[in-house]
Amino acid sequence: MDASSPISLQQTPHQDYSVSEASPKPYKKSFVTSLMEAAALRTPSFKEDTYFISHLKNSEKKALQELRDKLSVSYGSDATSECSMWGIPLLSNDEKADVILLKFLRARDFRVQDSLNMLEKCLSWRKDFGADDIVEEDLGFKELEGVVAYMHGYDREGHPVCYNAYGVFKDKEMYERIFGDEEKLKKFLRWRVQVLERGIRLLHFKPGGVNSIIQVTDLKDMPKRELRVASNQILSLFQDNYPEMVARKIFINVPWYFSMLYSVFSPFLTQRTKSKFVISKEGNVAETLYKFTRPEDVPAQYGGLSRPSDLQNGPPKPASEFTVKGGEKVNIQIEGIEAGATITWDIVVGGWDLEYSAEFVPNAAGSYTIAVEKARKIAPSEEAIRNSYTSREAGKMVLSVDNTFSRKKKVAAYRYFVRKSAIA
Repeated sequence: MDASSPISLQQTPHQDYSVSEASPKPYKKSFVTSLMEAAALRTPSFKEDTYFISHLKNSEKKALQELRDKLSVSYGSDATSECSMWGIPLLSNDEKADVILLKFLRARDFRVQDSLNMLEKCLSWRKDFGADDIVEEDLGFKELEGVVAYMHGYDREGHPVCYNAYGVFKDKEMYERIFGDEEKLKKFLRWRVQVLERGIRLLHFKPGGVNSIIQVTDLKDMPKRELRVASNQILSLFQDNYPEMVARKIFINVPWYFSMLYSVFSPFLTQRTKSKFVISKEGNVAETLYKFTRPEDVPAQYGGLSRPSDLQNGPPKPASEFTVKGGEKVNIQIEGIEAGATITWDIVVGGWDLEYSAEFVPNAAGSYTIAVEKARKIAPSEEAIRNSYTSREAGKMVLSVDNTFSRKKKVAAYRYFVRKSAIA
């Protein structure tokens, strides 16, 4: 039995969820709400390029050929090593080279000369920076890996996802250790490029394939003033040398001061880059990430089911998603558990703040229901629950989440597997 087995999902509305009538108060938008709406107006939905030549306009096809010709003149047909990126010769006239060239053209609105200038500067920077070999370097930032910037899972469309969280730098000792002087800052920037290069190695560079990554940036506790210089340098470096490498930029845990932060880095971004933004205020992290990424690929600290140790066991086991409406109690019934079998489950509700319990109900008449996990209030910050139970008799497991005292709808997910007894 696995997560695809039949289950019974029962939803029981709270029986008395009425409030006394009163004169409605005028609705006043919060600053964050106003910011979300303003950002949405500034950032229309982004449509990713397919990179199929047949999908290009005639003018765009012409621009691509002109860029090929100009690049050939600049570097010559024998300059393969000098005119290549990510192991792809740009003068090879194959589809992988075209994907890269189209990225530079798209970044400069198909202005050929501007695209060529950008491409040549990038090639020069990669050579000077040693970007082609940086993935293999040991830069000594073990304490930042898996915390500050790291690749983790894929979105629903197969894009690799890079998470960024700079809240650890609110600690002054940590900040000084990483950004204390110009040399330390340069070393950090080099490490940050290394993380991005690892993500790019996962791309297809193929028409119709996965040709960009997803960036998720957690703004919680981020020391805005102290990181201004580093943030500007990272943004400038990435935009100049990694055009069209990000399909979507998701900001989570957005605090009230985001508008000021946005005004700082906004001048460094093109309108096309801004169109990729998704902005999520504090409390909506799981709801936002689930729209783009399956729960089993979302890190546990962001309301998902993925833990670092899980990544060592191959592809994640699929999870089932459900919604817990305000005023409802949801019971997930996992039936068909045999005597002696062990069931293991993961369950999470975004922003919990509700009651959770688990019980085993035997099939035999007269047997008692066993409280595997007594009902308790789950804090908003608590991560996914993982537990297991070995049954002595056949029955079913019932996982309950009780949201009857809240009006807020919440996203949720669970998965399970049952291991039968080895005794015949």
